[in-house]
Amino acid sequence: MGKKQRIKIKSENDIKMMRISGEVASDVLQRAAKAIQVGVTTKEVDDYVGELVKEHGCRSAFLGYRGFPANACISVNDEVVHGIGSDRVIQDGDIVSIDVGVQKNGWIGDNALTVPVGNISQAAKDLLIVTEQSLFESISHARAGLPLADLCGAVEEYVKEYGYSVVRDLVGHGVGKDLHEEPQVPNYRPFGKTPVLKPGMVLAIEPMINEGTGKVECLEDDWTIVTKDGKLSAHFEHTVLITDGEPEILTPRPRLSL
Repeated sequence: MGKKQRIKIKSENDIKMMRISGEVASDVLQRAAKAIQVGVTTKEVDDYVGELVKEHGCRSAFLGYRGFPANACISVNDEVVHGIGSDRVIQDGDIVSIDVGVQKNGWIGDNALTVPVGNISQAAKDLLIVTEQSLFESISHARAGLPLADLCGAVEEYVKEYGYSVVRDLVGHGVGKDLHEEPQVPNYRPFGKTPVLKPGMVLAIEPMINEGTGKVECLEDDWTIVTKDGKLSAHFEHTVLITDGEPEILTPRPRLSL
């Protein structure tokens, strides 16, 4: 294993810059989410994200990252994350996860949500409601002085009451000038001692919750992660600042109305 990297503490100026990046990322995400409609292709949504990013005078934090070929991650139904925009036409009843990251003035904003399309099933609706709430259960533990394990464990502890599974192969992460910084932020309580949260830490908290098994596999495009059993998956994410008091969501947006 390589040398463990330290968790970066952001200065007041760093935080000001990250608020800007977070607000931009949220705006792009919300506007792109509204474009997810029956009859639209996922490539058209991705192209729109590219236009919005340029409008804000920034760039996609994902495009070209480790070779990723798209502006956003757009994942449909049993696709968990890292879906690539294509000629796939969005259908009535689909749920579409969209993950948007931007780099503005050298700083990253990262956020995601899962969009219900048309008349979704009650099972899909329940999954979205629980997954989004699990994000807020986790954020409620994003407080200075608490161990990171409490924040991570809150997700699985909440969703398992509804019979859902967390994806253990994929995790949230610290974020700042780099898209992925220390620490890793799994959606389950890790074994052993974890760092104590401190003011100035910024975390991308992102529950990825499956209707069935938590096991996943990668498609032949080497990017798209899907559920092993073909059942639905949902994904919600916020960039969150640890403060001396209440956690601050740097990617604010209204909650889903279902």
